[in-house]
Amino acid sequence: MSKPITVKDIKVILTQPDHSHLVVVKVITSEPGLYGLGCATFTQRYHAVQAALEGHIIPFMIGRDVSRIEETFRMAMVNGYWRNGPVLNNAISGIDMALWDIKGKLANMPVYQLLGGKTREAAAVYTHADGRTPEEVAENVQKFQSEGYHYVRIQMGGYGGKGAEMHKPEGAPDGAYFDARAYTRNMLRMMEHVRKTVGDEVELLHDIHERLAPIDTVKFARDVEQFKLFFLEDALAPEDIEWFRQIRQVCATPIAMGELFNNPHEWRILIENRLIDFLRMHISQIGGITPARDALLFGNFYGVRTAWHGPGDVSPVGHAANLHLDLWAPNFGIQEWCRFPSLVYDMFPGTPVVRNGYMYPNDQPGLGIDIDETLAAKYPCTDGVEKWTQTRLPDGTPVRP
Repeated sequence: MSKPITVKDIKVILTQPDHSHLVVVKVITSEPGLYGLGCATFTQRYHAVQAALEGHIIPFMIGRDVSRIEETFRMAMVNGYWRNGPVLNNAISGIDMALWDIKGKLANMPVYQLLGGKTREAAAVYTHADGRTPEEVAENVQKFQSEGYHYVRIQMGGYGGKGAEMHKPEGAPDGAYFDARAYTRNMLRMMEHVRKTVGDEVELLHDIHERLAPIDTVKFARDVEQFKLFFLEDALAPEDIEWFRQIRQVCATPIAMGELFNNPHEWRILIENRLIDFLRMHISQIGGITPARDALLFGNFYGVRTAWHGPGDVSPVGHAANLHLDLWAPNFGIQEWCRFPSLVYDMFPGTPVVRNGYMYPNDQPGLGIDIDETLAAKYPCTDGVEKWTQTRLPDGTPVRP
């Protein structure tokens, strides 16, 4: 019996080639030259993930058999006793993805082959069209259509429609203010204009970003039904998921949910009760490829499709993991895409590419992506306090971002 390949060392790589702080884990094995990469990006709390890895997860992993992905994931999730939190989940994800990457390299197969093989040749993606006015949003949608995109998420003034005039009290503190009532009025006006301008051939999406009170969300979901959205994203906060039943009772607007989920209980309830249509989790937030695979298959029994979180605060390694799941998933829906700048492609050779609205794999073994550590080191993470998550209503009340 041959000696197992084990974890020899693990690096935590922090880098910021664009706006987001990225956390990449490199698992180095006892086999010379063999290593795997994983995404552990929790961009708002990247130092906490780094500390969890270096202080707890890495000592736990040294010497373990790299082939035992399932056992390692399950033991890592309970080893700290307290579980299902974003910091430890992201730390574990970095390890989990790296082990899948290593297994693919050992098998000389892309990860999607290990999962069961392709169900499609490429993954349809959506990108984001914003603007200050309905006319500007429509123009940006048409621009993306000309580039081959068939699915476009439409926003106006960013999350919460920040262009609205604020009626603040004297002495109001600094913050990212938004007016929920103005937001709903303005978004309906914007959607009406965009749909009339671009027609029915392009699929439109919209992200509430959990900004509305539950009862206002129910009404808004009903009001946007006329615009035939591909889906309405993050309509409610995880704390308010029981309100999805009310949305189902008043409209057939498709719902995507899960960006902030950590605990399998959160998506299990929504899937079992057929209250959502798309799973929207940030894969590193739930622990990596292993739990995403399980959630995907569970959703498939109930006709719930995938729409994994894919903005710039998912590292290119995380985007590669998304793509492998997308290519295999029998219940694939759509993939979010952030349009990385060229620097990211230089720093992460093998970053997925999009052509004519579809994301394609490179068919290299494992996740098919690498990192230029020298280049990554030239773009260190810059510390600071997040401002966009300091969200307030017009009277100054702190609310969820």
